[in-house]
Amino acid sequence: MPGTYSQIYIQYVFAVKGRANLLHDDWRDELFKYISGIITGKGQKAIIVNGYRDHVHVFVGLKPSMKISDLIRDIKNNSSNFINSNNWIKGKFSWQEGYGVFTYSHSQIDNVYNYILNQESHHAKKTFKEEYIEFLKKFDIKYEENYLFEWID
Repeated sequence: MPGTYSQIYIQYVFAVKGRANLLHDDWRDELFKYISGIITGKGQKAIIVNGYRDHVHVFVGLKPSMKISDLIRDIKNNSSNFINSNNWIKGKFSWQEGYGVFTYSHSQIDNVYNYILNQESHHAKKTFKEEYIEFLKKFDIKYEENYLFEWID
C-alpha cells in the first residue's frame, strides 16, 4: 500500500511434539537456515532463528500484510516436511500444536537477538518450561498450564 510504513518485531516460540529432544546438533543449524529461507520466501525479515533440542525461537520483522498465524503455520508445515524428507529422525517428525508469540520494540532488537543466539548456554541453567512460563508472565499473558505444551518433567 502506498504511504504505509511499518516494522513489527515478533518472536515465535514453538516446540517439538511431545517435547522430545529431536533437534540434533549435527543438523539443527541446517534446519534453522531452512526456516530463515521460509521467512524470506514469504517476504518477511528473518532476524534470527535458533533454539535447542526440543524447541525453536524465531525472531522476525513482520509486514502488516502477513498474518502472524499464517507465517507460523507455513514455518511449522514446511520445516517438518524438510526434516521428514531428509530422514533425520526415525518415524514421523512433527511440531506440537500451538506456539507463543511476543512483540518487541526496535530498541529491544539487540537484546532479543542475543537472547535467542545464546539458547544452548541459556538452557544449561533453565528448562524450556521455566523459560516459556517466564515469557508468559513477563508479557502478562493469562494462561492455564494444562493448555500449554506437553511437558516432560
